[in-house]
Amino acid sequence: MATNTLHADIDNWTLATPAARSPNGVVASQHRLAAQAGAAQLDAGGNAIDAIVATAYALNAVEPWMSGLGGSGFMVIWLAREQRAVALDFQGTLAGDTRLEDYPVDPGLPATPMGFPGVVDNANIEGYRSITVPGAVAGLEHALRRFGTKPRAEVMAPAIALADRGLHVDWFTSLQIGVCARTLARDPISASIYLPGGHPATPESRLRIPQLAGALTEIAEAGAESFYRGALAERIVADLQAGGSRISREDLAAYEVFEYAAMAAEHRGYTLYTPGEASGGLRQREMLAHALDAMPAPPENPTPETWLVYAEALEACWKQHKIRNGVLSAADGENGACTSSMSSVDAEGNMVALTYTLLNRFGSGVTLPATGMLMNDSVSYFDPRPGYPTTMAGGKRINSSNMCPTVAVRDGEARFSVGASGGNLIMPAVTQVAALMMDFDMSLERAVHHPRLDASYRGSVRVDPRFSPETLARLGERFALEIAQQLVFPKLYACVSAVSRDPETGECIGINDPTQPIGGGAAPTPFRLGSLGSDAPAVRP
Repeated sequence: MATNTLHADIDNWTLATPAARSPNGVVASQHRLAAQAGAAQLDAGGNAIDAIVATAYALNAVEPWMSGLGGSGFMVIWLAREQRAVALDFQGTLAGDTRLEDYPVDPGLPATPMGFPGVVDNANIEGYRSITVPGAVAGLEHALRRFGTKPRAEVMAPAIALADRGLHVDWFTSLQIGVCARTLARDPISASIYLPGGHPATPESRLRIPQLAGALTEIAEAGAESFYRGALAERIVADLQAGGSRISREDLAAYEVFEYAAMAAEHRGYTLYTPGEASGGLRQREMLAHALDAMPAPPENPTPETWLVYAEALEACWKQHKIRNGVLSAADGENGACTSSMSSVDAEGNMVALTYTLLNRFGSGVTLPATGMLMNDSVSYFDPRPGYPTTMAGGKRINSSNMCPTVAVRDGEARFSVGASGGNLIMPAVTQVAALMMDFDMSLERAVHHPRLDASYRGSVRVDPRFSPETLARLGERFALEIAQQLVFPKLYACVSAVSRDPETGECIGINDPTQPIGGGAAPTPFRLGSLGSDAPAVRP
């Protein structure tokens, strides 16, 4: 088979990241400050749900391009005392007045990240018409009210403090802005924040996002009720409709979170819980079943044949997924994917995996003037052509996602949770980390650092050159290979966040992907802003 080595030898360093360890719980996130905001809830006596909600809100201020108030997602919660796993679906919904004629297909444009046709003026991925009703605030509120222990104001305090301080710009932030500068330039508010002077913000500056701290404070005080039916809702809808969105007050008021028993998949004595068929969970279950059938008894350590089994299993489950969605020639969409994943565990053994997203990096590129919220572009989850399961329709909920937050339980104890960002890359990365831990009893730290491959039935398989020559040769007998090392950008093997807990020792471990320079785990300690960026000049739009 042919081999492509385009990304085989670009960066000249070895990527590794430290793990956080504590007997009192840990949090892992794509930004260390957000993880610390979550871990502070554990330090103050909160549980894993308090921690994950604090982490998610903090990301609005430190990683706004990936997720936030304007996003949607999934959460899986293992409740240790009740011995059950709960899934929360807080995916976005289309405006009730959505019309297919607003999204005429443009054959000259590339497919969206979900593999659907592009439309005229990129209206399904950029600007106000690409926005769905966001579910994030409702989902976080639901989780905290039903399963948390701490008051909302306390849980959100770190996020508000971070938003009030402003976004410290480092080289990684400048990279994220630069990648999306064209889209951000289309929106006057986003351009004024992220493109001061018409150029991407430079490292060692600090950006103020107008109104964001105020919006977070209003949510902390009045909850999701204000966001969906109160004063915040009024300002949100006014901004949306002024920009051309069809989202109405009725659409916001009708939004609801779905809570249900998480979908279970059995694998070598573990039960893996995911949000189910609307997420990447069904593909994960199919991949593991295929791998188990092909490899009933795993060897002591992974072999070239192991990786051939994993690659073939991923190809098979992705083929079925694309058949189900009516998209057999879907584009990767990997470099535009925008998602944040986080995990938490507490000393009692409660464990959470949360993934939520704006979909593309910086979402629609729209920042609402009255709230400072970056908004999603989740209309691109839907097909602009009639007659498909994912075809646009008024009020329709996102029903096909790559997000795959996973909690793994064995002998009644949550052992690890893992999720990732990265669009089509998410499920393969999450499932490989989980499979390495279950098939070969790897530690979380070793599994996250292990070379990965990516396969999604697209005509080739991408592999990390750190694999042995024997493994590369065996895979090359079956597939066209892309030899591509792990990179900070583009992230070719997703960005994993995970925690684990040893029920015998109580030790908890949290780790973020080694390709994410700002990510990390955090052990319980009081939250302090510290000196990060404190001397940087504030950039005010």
